[in-house]
Amino acid sequence: MSTQYRKVLQIIEPQPVIEGAGVRLKRSIATATLDHLDPFLLFDHFGSSNPDDYIKGFPMHPHRGIETVTYMIEGVVNHKDSMGNSGSISGGDVQWMTSGGGIMHEEMPRASRREMVGFQLWVNLPASLKMTAPRYQNIASAQIPEINRDDGVIIRVIAGEVDGIRGPVTDIFADPTYLDITIPANGSFSFPYEHDHTVFAYAFEGQGVFGVGGRQKGEVVTHPRLVVLSETGFFEARATERHVRFLLISGKPLKEPIARYGPFVMNTQDEIQQALNDLKNGTFVQN
Repeated sequence: MSTQYRKVLQIIEPQPVIEGAGVRLKRSIATATLDHLDPFLLFDHFGSSNPDDYIKGFPMHPHRGIETVTYMIEGVVNHKDSMGNSGSISGGDVQWMTSGGGIMHEEMPRASRREMVGFQLWVNLPASLKMTAPRYQNIASAQIPEINRDDGVIIRVIAGEVDGIRGPVTDIFADPTYLDITIPANGSFSFPYEHDHTVFAYAFEGQGVFGVGGRQKGEVVTHPRLVVLSETGFFEARATERHVRFLLISGKPLKEPIARYGPFVMNTQDEIQQALNDLKNGTFVQN
């Protein structure tokens, strides 16, 4: 039986957006081109060497019904919330926040002479967990295992498992894989997905060829681009004469109805209205 490889279905060019109090972002999911990619609801890339592009940050705002995942490459973001948590995440750190039934939080970047680079992903929660208690998984860079293969491929394992090594983010309903992969020039990487999970790659450095394997020639992708892949089979990519660095992210589709209004994602419009009423009445925050 021949091995089946995932094909490239779509290549998304990020769209410039302004969010929060005036933060300039590059958005690939939650646009007119790609509304969502079940279970993923939003994917943003923030990166600038000009503090004016990000310093106003994201003042206190609500979330309900989703998980937000922030992965920093460079720079520092301070955060605090309605549960009394506070701290900061910096280069290489991850914050996986389950908003559940309701939380207020803020994310405020610090100005730096270096480039601020990071990503935020929104992951949907199933109906059964929409109103669960909020929680955090704050993962310091030193806790994230890094695999350095003999062929020069470097893999940071945030969630999921590679070469028998598991990432530190656990107990997430979507059963995610979240990898930060660097392939050196002319190198290659493959990953044997066992499940029919939604898979996408986001190239943020260099140039690679995605959707290769077997007789598939794949598609050349120059950063920054998001690559949507087909539902089944192995994942394989290779670098061109330049290296490529990308995030490889997968999750279990929920196949549930989606009702969304800004930072609220529920299953029905009535539930959205309830969130708005709770916010207005001071009963929004879930402890």
